[in-house]
Amino acid sequence: MTDKTDRSGDKKIKVLRVIARLNTGGPATHVILLNSGLDKKRFTSYLAAGSVSRGERDMTPDAKKVGIKPFIIPELKREISLKDDLAAFFKIYRLMRRLKPDIVHTHTAKAGALGRVAAMLINAPIKIHTFHGHIFHSYFGRLKSKIFLGIERILAHFTTRIVVISEKQLSEIRDRYKIAPEGKYSVIPLGLNLEQFLTPSGKRDLRKELSIDEDTLLVGIVGRLVRVKNHKMFLEAAERIKIKYPHIKVKFLIVGDGPLRGELERYTKKLGMEDSVIFIGWRANLSALYESLDIACLTSLNEGTPISLIEAMASGKAVLSTDVGGVRDVITHNESGLLSPSGDVEGFSRNLSELLQDKKERQGIGENARAFVTRRFSKERLIRDTEVLYDQELKKVYGSEYNRVLEIHDMEV
Repeated sequence: MTDKTDRSGDKKIKVLRVIARLNTGGPATHVILLNSGLDKKRFTSYLAAGSVSRGERDMTPDAKKVGIKPFIIPELKREISLKDDLAAFFKIYRLMRRLKPDIVHTHTAKAGALGRVAAMLINAPIKIHTFHGHIFHSYFGRLKSKIFLGIERILAHFTTRIVVISEKQLSEIRDRYKIAPEGKYSVIPLGLNLEQFLTPSGKRDLRKELSIDEDTLLVGIVGRLVRVKNHKMFLEAAERIKIKYPHIKVKFLIVGDGPLRGELERYTKKLGMEDSVIFIGWRANLSALYESLDIACLTSLNEGTPISLIEAMASGKAVLSTDVGGVRDVITHNESGLLSPSGDVEGFSRNLSELLQDKKERQGIGENARAFVTRRFSKERLIRDTEVLYDQELKKVYGSEYNRVLEIHDMEV
């Protein structure tokens, strides 16, 4: 078992981060930034991750580019499977026994459950879990959602600290779902590497590739093609635009892949929109993608912190979204974007038509959006906030021993 008090001879803190899969999106981006960005003089960071689902882009190569060598656990998958989940658990447990981490920091629901149970069994000194969103509505049926909620409440008793990524999410996790007592939470907004989105090249190559002229407005939505992203609402809003405003030259771009692609392509044909909607799958160069867009959309039923919107905002694009989850922590209505209630196709299409017809409004919202996300979602702020949290918890566990570690670090600096 890990000794909770003796740090004699140790200079570095071992951090093991566990995530279900390194698929394109906020959680994977988050853990890659933290594992590569934490102060290497004080922390040794490890990363364990599972398998990417069919139709998802794998960010493992992105992790390796910044020097991370993740422990891949093939049995750790998004889908529930007793056999695979047990196999994944024992692999995580054995990895923890070998590494003896001071901090186990889990991300996403399944990794949070398996990782925290394993951390309890090895008596890891500090157990932290980050909610990037939650699965308590719009993902599963009512019974399954209640079961998952009960599991999270039990796990919270054995968790040192629960991290949420927005104030809106805090009110949901703490007040609505009552996962843990008030004193167990920390709010640490996401941080992103936004530099690539802040300096446009001016090429707009995607338009050339798709043979879309500069007089045609381009509206895009980026994300996995899964039920919770509610792409049908995007398609229905697009149909309303084409019917009500036939004079507007506009194309609609669906970026991403997933199990619903075939269904969404058939729905597009049913709406008679196959000439106006283009499915292009995943794109590695997202900065080039956003540069070609005029407007970026999100129609999710539930959302943590919307990475695709933040990246579009950093690119200076006008954005509109359903008002769900942590979106309101990113978009201020009529200032940095436009919001409409979840499922309100009429309101969403009305907001979209407003932006399509007013170039000055699009530009103003885009400028405000870029200024806001640049301040709030920097990777430097994320790393600093996380190190402060770790230091606070390490001092509680190791006391004067950890203070000596900090003194050694200060002398080396």
